[in-house]
Amino acid sequence: MRILVYTPAFLPQVGGLEINTANLADRFQSAGHEVTVVTTTAGGDGDDLTYRVVRRPSAAELLRWTRWCDVFYQANVSLRGLWPLLLVRRPWVVSHHSWYCRTDGRIAWQDRLKRWLLRFAASSIAVSQAIADDLAVPSAVIPNSYRDDLFRRLPGVERTEDLVFVGRLVSDKGADTLLDALALLAAEGLRPRLTVVGDGPEARPLRDQAERLGLSGQLDFLGIRTGEGLVEILNRHRILVVPSRYDEPFGIVALEGIACGCIVVGSRGGGLKDAIGPCGDTFRNGDAADLARVLGRRLRHPELDAACRERAAAHLALHSTAQATAAYLREIERAVRRRAA
Repeated sequence: MRILVYTPAFLPQVGGLEINTANLADRFQSAGHEVTVVTTTAGGDGDDLTYRVVRRPSAAELLRWTRWCDVFYQANVSLRGLWPLLLVRRPWVVSHHSWYCRTDGRIAWQDRLKRWLLRFAASSIAVSQAIADDLAVPSAVIPNSYRDDLFRRLPGVERTEDLVFVGRLVSDKGADTLLDALALLAAEGLRPRLTVVGDGPEARPLRDQAERLGLSGQLDFLGIRTGEGLVEILNRHRILVVPSRYDEPFGIVALEGIACGCIVVGSRGGGLKDAIGPCGDTFRNGDAADLARVLGRRLRHPELDAACRERAAAHLALHSTAQATAAYLREIERAVRRRAA
């Protein structure tokens, strides 16, 4: 089967959507299918990938690759990439990794158009039940997978550190809420150390906030870490905190932390709670006092960690790369069969 993957966001950009799409394309190719990824993202020094990547195609090139494929798959609805299907009839499969709305929650005309177009999709796939519930069409729920070949428990690494945050330093990710929670814990006599992994426009304001709250001595800002370096950092920490202010569509970072032996404390809204599952606790989005309460309980009672870690293997098995790939291919093959019929 010839699978065209159309995704504006792709490697070498680093994010949940980019990495998840690249992993799926690699697995599709490994399963014996011929895969071409078409993206508007510029490349780096060369693509060392198992499949073909077409970057910034002209209109003629996009039309040619649409004619080539047996199925047209999009990671999130892209209006700019859909027009060839008006000229070339191919089954359209689309997976939803984020909400179709503006950052303030408002549904603009572009979002309404995307939602309306879904009635023409041969298959609609949501990464969480929360995303599926937000759509007006029936959608199969296939949770995101994580890189189970990379994120794992490391033998011989001592778990000596307290809290770790991993993510972009932007307001939506809620690192400022975490700092406010640490200030509340300090008033109770609890002063856990926090490692901040990531970078972004909020880096300087967060440092200023930590100094203002008297927390500078508790924080380590490491910048961006990836690969084995990130795995080692997660293995040294007890608790991964994912304090997103907005409703996360899913939350692959939670799975990565669980795979490395962390207990995860994350915000309750959206699909993040599905990613955390039975391997941690949740709190109300943006509520520093509630986050402090949950963290305080975990910090005072480390004996609770064992139960979460015992449940980790079964939870992670639901999010393996092999299982997610098989589920996607079943949906894609079903869409192609329906089109042929």
